Amino acid sequence: MIRKNLFNSAVLVSSLLASFTQHAVAAGKKAVAKKDPAAVTAKVDPSTSSIKWEAKKVTGQHNGQVKIKEGNLTLMKNALTGGEVTIDMSSISVTDITDTKMNEKLVGHLKSDDFFGVEKHPTATFKITKVEAIAGAVAGKPNYTVTGDLTIKKTTKPTTIPALITVKDKTVKAVGSLEIDRTLYDVRYGSGKFFEKLGDKAISDNFKMDLDLSSKL
Repeated sequence: MIRKNLFNSAVLVSSLLASFTQHAVAAGKKAVAKKDPAAVTAKVDPSTSSIKWEAKKVTGQHNGQVKIKEGNLTLMKNALTGGEVTIDMSSISVTDITDTKMNEKLVGHLKSDDFFGVEKHPTATFKITKVEAIAGAVAGKPNYTVTGDLTIKKTTKPTTIPALITVKDKTVKAVGSLEIDRTLYDVRYGSGKFFEKLGDKAISDNFKMDLDLSSKL
């Protein structure tokens, strides 16, 4: 009888422990779920977004635009955490040359293999890998440092962009500027690093891009 009572007590204690463990695990899962809410994806709107470029040479500079094909931004509690943007390289345009023939000539050259080889490489991409808030950011100035992988002509390099990111009325805006060393992406035409005695035909290795992305939650 004593052995039977001891056995029954052991079974009861084991059952209570199992039940307590199950409840503890369930409670833990609920706590984690509340602490880490699901991420929200905002789709980039190409019609309200823009990318402007500026390139310099010894005798002056040129300006233009390139369109965004598609993209998305990922947010957690209204804070940017990731995303990716695809750029339509075939949309390269020049805005500072008013002469039609001269404009078309430069656009054609930029699309050629001397520069971006658009026929073989129709798109470029920027994939966010890290986002860090800038401590003490001034209103209207960059408040985040966005790091990501920039791919041009199938060459990928890490790039960092100081950006002003705002979330208001279910609209996410990301505005930033960056300088790109084109030679890192096998765009070498007119570069003093690879060609000698260029004189006034030399083109700066760096070009600037101003990004203005608009997304809807």
